[in-house]
This record gives sequence, C-alpha cells and structure tokens, in this order.
Amino acid sequence: VLSSGINAEYGDWLEVLGCGILQQEILNNSAVPSKIGWAFGLGLERLAMAMYNIPDIRLFWSEDERFLKQFRVDNIHRPIKFEPYSNYTARSRDIAFWVPPSFEENDFYDLTRNRMPADTVEDVKLVDQFTNKEGRTSHCYRLTYRAWDRHLSVAEANDIHEGMAKEVEKIGGVVR
Repeated sequence: VLSSGINAEYGDWLEVLGCGILQQEILNNSAVPSKIGWAFGLGLERLAMAMYNIPDIRLFWSEDERFLKQFRVDNIHRPIKFEPYSNYTARSRDIAFWVPPSFEENDFYDLTRNRMPADTVEDVKLVDQFTNKEGRTSHCYRLTYRAWDRHLSVAEANDIHEGMAKEVEKIGGVVR
C-alpha cells in the first residue's frame, strides 16, 4: 500500500491531507480490475478534534443529540468547547406534583442540582402542567438519570427518583 500525508503540529502532531492508492484487490472485487484507485482526505476531523478537544473521531458520525447540539451556535465567533458526556444507559422517570403556592419553576431545577447524587440528573424537562377547577396547579417533569462511570440499574434509578419525591415534599409539593 502506497500512502502519504502531511504531519502538522497542533499541540501534538496530526496527519492531514492523507492520500494513497487503493489495494488492487478492492478494485478487482468492484468489477474494475484494470483501474488504479486513489483515496484522499483533508483531515478536517483531526483538526477539529484538536481544536475542540474531542476524544474520538467516531463522534463526527454520531447522531447523538448530546454531541450535535454542542456545535449549533447563533454566533460563529462564540468559542466552542466540547463537553464530554456519559455513554452509559439513561433512565427516565416522570414526577407529577401539586406545586405549593409560592413555587417557582427554578425551585425544582435547584432541587435536582443541589440535592440529588452528584452528576446523576442529566436532564430535566417540564412536560405538562395544568390548573384544576379549584385553582391548584400541577407540574409534571421528566427527569433523565445517568451515571458517568457505570450503567444505572433500574433499582438505582428508582431509588434516586424516590429521593426526588421526598425532596419535592420537603418544599411543600404533593406528589401525585
């Protein structure tokens, strides 16, 4: 196999502008045995990996929204820093409760940030709210739990969620 490339220094050495001749066996199996094939690439992924501290080139072909949303920006001059995320299984649970009279939505987000096991609540979304005829308001939140270092079992996610229900009750919410 004949190949070539340019090594560029960007902190560490990166291979960019790689090129080479295809193995003849590939061309023979592709019904073009009398041809020579060339392959080449710019190596932009490797430059982006270095610029944004992305650990794995395969992420560029990922459809994982946690990766993709980090590179959607309103202002192209805003610096981007890749934020790693866990690849372990997520467990989602809903919690619905009657909110206390003085409740502010940020109260619930503060609970998830400050009173739950460190780095286990990955996402919180308000998925439903309504006010009944008596004027009581209910909120339903979807919580996504995920650990950085292991898969959370169903039992662990349930335990964390039960802890969240107790915290809601401490601020005057009534879990439904």
